[in-house]
Amino acid sequence: MSDDFDLLETESNSKQDKVEVNWGKAVDQMKSKLAQEDDPEMRQKILNATLDDVVGMAEKDRASLLDAIKDLTDYQEEVGIIFEKFSTLNEAEQKVIDRAQSKLERAKLALEDAEKVKDNWWNNLWGRKSRIKKRETELKEAQKEREDADIKAKQMFQQRIETADIQTLLSELSYKSQAAVSRLKNREVEIREVEDKLQDAIVEASKNHTKALQKKKETEDKLEEQYALLKQARQELEEIADKQSTEYSEAIGKITQLEQKVEELEGLKNAYTTLAASKDSFVHKHNLTIKVLTSLRSNLQTHRAKLKSDTDERLKYYDGYVVALKARTDQEFAAILEHLGVKTDEHIGQTLAAMHSASAKARQEMMDNIPVHEKVMQGVYSSYAESLQEIREKDALIQKDFANRYGIDMKEIFEEYYASSTGGDGGTPKKDEPSETPGTPEGGEDDLLS
Repeated sequence: MSDDFDLLETESNSKQDKVEVNWGKAVDQMKSKLAQEDDPEMRQKILNATLDDVVGMAEKDRASLLDAIKDLTDYQEEVGIIFEKFSTLNEAEQKVIDRAQSKLERAKLALEDAEKVKDNWWNNLWGRKSRIKKRETELKEAQKEREDADIKAKQMFQQRIETADIQTLLSELSYKSQAAVSRLKNREVEIREVEDKLQDAIVEASKNHTKALQKKKETEDKLEEQYALLKQARQELEEIADKQSTEYSEAIGKITQLEQKVEELEGLKNAYTTLAASKDSFVHKHNLTIKVLTSLRSNLQTHRAKLKSDTDERLKYYDGYVVALKARTDQEFAAILEHLGVKTDEHIGQTLAAMHSASAKARQEMMDNIPVHEKVMQGVYSSYAESLQEIREKDALIQKDFANRYGIDMKEIFEEYYASSTGGDGGTPKKDEPSETPGTPEGGEDDLLS
């Protein structure tokens, strides 16, 4: 920690525009909002909490934060705090304000340039006055657009935070706290400046009070002299016997002048008395005001120091809260993956088990079907043998017919053919070796059969 660190440090180097605050009912409204949070079931909720319960609690936190941010934003507008200096605006929201501000500044410069043109008949002939009027209209439009930009940016901001997560809302709350620290510091500077002015005013009022008392004393001394002279003049007037004489008229004139002088001095005496009383009153008033302002400034310092320190700590606290929420989400995600993994393992196991049982059953069916296949094949071979027997009988008739009709003995040819096709035993063909289709006899001498 550096040596110059001081939570209560108040500098007057950097000053912002002073904003008049109408505290009124706004403070009471905010107090009532803050006093509404009272949940007697909180302990039971903590004792019986599950991860699913945390979701509802976090959502309640988000809803409460959202309401608080909305109320704070409305409160800023109600007490005259500049919106964009107390809210974290994103790029789009800030651009709305920046564009309007830039247009306003250009309109001001354009009007200044138009007004700088010398006012003479030649420039007026070439439209100097009309250009000034046009620039004034553009400036009014730019000022109106600048005001509308604040409203539009605020609407965009409100719409954005409607769906904002807790982290965004906590960031907004922290930003407002940091902005409030700067505002409190500026207010302390303002109070200090007023205190200094009031101290100077007390000194000046004290001087004027002293001067007024001195002037009053001087006036009272002069008034005593004039009273004495007036008394003497009145005595002299009484001593004049001839009321119609010039001496009598001069004595009356002298008394009149003295009475007039006394009246003037009485007026000055009253004026200096009133002035002295007024200055003395303001000395006490200024002194009381300084005491009140000093007390307020001290309280502002306390609030600012605590808010600044707490905000710094709160940022870390909020980071922990956000990370905890993310960890809870990751934990739930891991639980979901674990559940899905178990289910997947279960399904794969079922499939593999089904594969094994199905394979075993298929093997059994294959083994069971072997005798059936053999029986079928026996039928096939039996039919084959019967067919060969019929063919053999028919071949005998054909041989006989050939011998009788053409004198050709076909017996040896057919016997040789059947001997080769039946394995040489002259009986039923072997099961495993069905005879092939009769082809060209060995030797290939007959070209017609080649």
